[in-house]
Amino acid sequence: MGKFLAILLGLVAMAGGVYLAVFVWWREFYELVFGMIPPILFFFGLIAFIAGISSIKDALRTKKLEKETQEEEGKEDKEEKEDKEEKE
Repeated sequence: MGKFLAILLGLVAMAGGVYLAVFVWWREFYELVFGMIPPILFFFGLIAFIAGISSIKDALRTKKLEKETQEEEGKEDKEEKEDKEEKE
């Protein structure tokens, strides 16, 4: 029974909030919503900027690791050829 009461009170609170926002405090609500747009744009832009920098760093790190791996494989191949030549 408590769950249904919570749902009912939640719906009543939502309806009251919508009524107050639309009919009583429309102008304040309107200004609040439009006042939140610049900070939201700023923070989403900041997050995108940080994500882009992080992506570039990851790509550079991956290229560096691939290059090191190829160099190590090249050294191993060279050592194997030298070992074969020494045995012959």
